[in-house]
Amino acid sequence: MRPSIILFAIVILAASVQARASDTGSVHIKNATVITISGDELENTDVVVENGIIRAIGQNLATPRNAAVVDAAGMYLMPGIIDAHSHLAITRGVNEATHPVTAEVSMYDVINPNDVGIYRALAGGVTTIHTMHGSANVIGGQGATLKLHYGADAADMRFAGAPRTIKFALGENPTRVHGQGSNVQPRTRMGVEQIVREHFDQAIEYREKRTRYEQAKALHERNPRRNPAPEPVARNIRLDVLADIIDGTILVHCHSYRSDEILMLMRVFNDYGIKNYTFQHANEAFKVAPELKANGAHTSIFADWWAYKFEVYYSTPYNAAILNRYGVVNSINSDSPEVIRHLNHEAAKTVKYGGVTHNEALRMITLNPAIQLGIDHLVGSVEVGKQADLSLWSAHPLSIYAINEMTFVDGVRRFDREADGDDQRLQVSVTETYDSMAEFEAGRHHDACMEDVWLFFGEQNSSAQHQLNSRFNGIQQLNGHLH
Repeated sequence: MRPSIILFAIVILAASVQARASDTGSVHIKNATVITISGDELENTDVVVENGIIRAIGQNLATPRNAAVVDAAGMYLMPGIIDAHSHLAITRGVNEATHPVTAEVSMYDVINPNDVGIYRALAGGVTTIHTMHGSANVIGGQGATLKLHYGADAADMRFAGAPRTIKFALGENPTRVHGQGSNVQPRTRMGVEQIVREHFDQAIEYREKRTRYEQAKALHERNPRRNPAPEPVARNIRLDVLADIIDGTILVHCHSYRSDEILMLMRVFNDYGIKNYTFQHANEAFKVAPELKANGAHTSIFADWWAYKFEVYYSTPYNAAILNRYGVVNSINSDSPEVIRHLNHEAAKTVKYGGVTHNEALRMITLNPAIQLGIDHLVGSVEVGKQADLSLWSAHPLSIYAINEMTFVDGVRRFDREADGDDQRLQVSVTETYDSMAEFEAGRHHDACMEDVWLFFGEQNSSAQHQLNSRFNGIQQLNGHLH
């Protein structure tokens, strides 16, 4: 393809993105079956959106001035899907694996709004993602809650009003990376717990010293003669973040698998008064569902993925249904740039395995992850006053035949199956064809939480990771033969 043609294509696509970005976010969706999630399913119903906010829900509503009109007769309208565990839109920054605790780093610093995976997620009805640090460290970096604005400015993707989050990790990943890889604590699961306790204690001591210093400094500045200058206590961003976790202003999302480790971290959090947290993956959460409920802990799990490493062998597709039965706020996540395209199918598996209701299944990819991210007052259900993050489907979203036709973020149509071009990439390579750029594997084929980790270590660990991947591929092939 000639460079001039490619430049023309880039200009056209950029203009298209800008046109959508300048949309006021006003739309009148008519005659849909509205799946509200928080209430009843409403047939032949209109939803009126003005300036990105749902203003009215009912029948035969008036169309506001300058609002686009969408005839959704025979279609299903639901809240935009929310993925509580993603690594999309990151530019080479999934893991800062140089220390067991890296709370000072933030995923907001490495957001790439031109990642074509964002568009693919929008095509699957996803409107919000929680992009997280990887699981190389016991306490990793801070997460980023993002609205999916493909091709927009990175700052515009930040979900305004979303609480801060941070990634923790238990089990094999941090022990292999730091104990086996660098010969530092943690080498065992016992060491993981002590890393958390030690650094929480340091944060408490730091916060007390820093507070006393700032108070003494203020007194000195007001009256230098009476109050001597205090000895400075330097700011430590890492410890500031850990202190904020203890104070309850940062939500913890913890990579976990085994039930004993889940119980361990709940005990640790109880000791430090930490209340709001979510266990990610949590394959053995079904074993401790009553304890999770009693502690107010949430879970965000795979529908049916396991056996890709030793600590993930004891699993069941009934995990979600059991957690739901005990009243645990549970979500279904992707942790994959491919699975995120069909999270509705992942939710449908909970109906098959455990018999949850259709509304409960869809709640696991809408309102429940919104609760876990602290944004349920803004999104996650179709209600008057909430932000208009919506997806429009050709059939009931849990049907294998359902196709997402349109996705709205703040009332702006960010995906339109009929109107969008065949090639929506914003970054086009002169040397590569569309087919080569578009290829990606279906399903999950590696641990996305460990991306980039082995770049930090030598050839020995790269070889170990190669052996691990080979073992994983062997398990996948075996499972394929068994099925």
